[in-house]
Amino acid sequence: MTLDDALDQLREKAVPGKGLAMAVYHKAYRDYLGTANPEIDALCKTWRPALSLEDRLALCAALWDTDIHEARLAAAKLLTQARIRPDDAGAWDLIVSWVPSFDAWAIADHASIAGQKRLVADPTRLDTVEAWTTSDHLWTKRAALVMTLPWTKQNHPKPNELLARDRILEWCAAYVDDTEWFIQKAVAWWIRDLSKHDPARSAAFLAAHGDRMANFARKEAGRHLVAQ
Repeated sequence: MTLDDALDQLREKAVPGKGLAMAVYHKAYRDYLGTANPEIDALCKTWRPALSLEDRLALCAALWDTDIHEARLAAAKLLTQARIRPDDAGAWDLIVSWVPSFDAWAIADHASIAGQKRLVADPTRLDTVEAWTTSDHLWTKRAALVMTLPWTKQNHPKPNELLARDRILEWCAAYVDDTEWFIQKAVAWWIRDLSKHDPARSAAFLAAHGDRMANFARKEAGRHLVAQ
């Protein structure tokens, strides 16, 4: 599977005229083919087993470097896998290398989902993510919370998972004075998802920091708490 093969297949699945509408919607300057997410998913499912890990990483890097919207989504989807063996072969490093080039939510979120899998596989990588929380780059700072969403989801967390949860809540607390919409939204997302599994910590966070959050973010963060 070469880069040209992959791009040809993505183009074959494109809907005429959809690329322009996607460009308007995503508001990020790059090429858009007009290929729908389910089509990209289906292609990645056929590509993944046909490639060695080394070849997959090379293809992902090449797809990302095209700066084509669908190619970047495909690169992220090809690395969205719970187990990658060997896990020290470069998948995490490749995802980390993409973070500074995040410039729109859709690509950032797809790459962050791939990053979530690698963080869960090796939580020591949270040390790398923590450095992002003080970045001047909006999307890097946001990625720290999106990539760590798995730590909101354990109903019966182990002691080390609770420590990680509290560590990330400290990042959230440091974000609440940032007025950027996407940062406020990321904090709200983290606290809202946490409230489904650990309402006490979510409620405590809002009691301590909610008055400094934007109104929409505070309401979103507490949405499930109100329903309880």
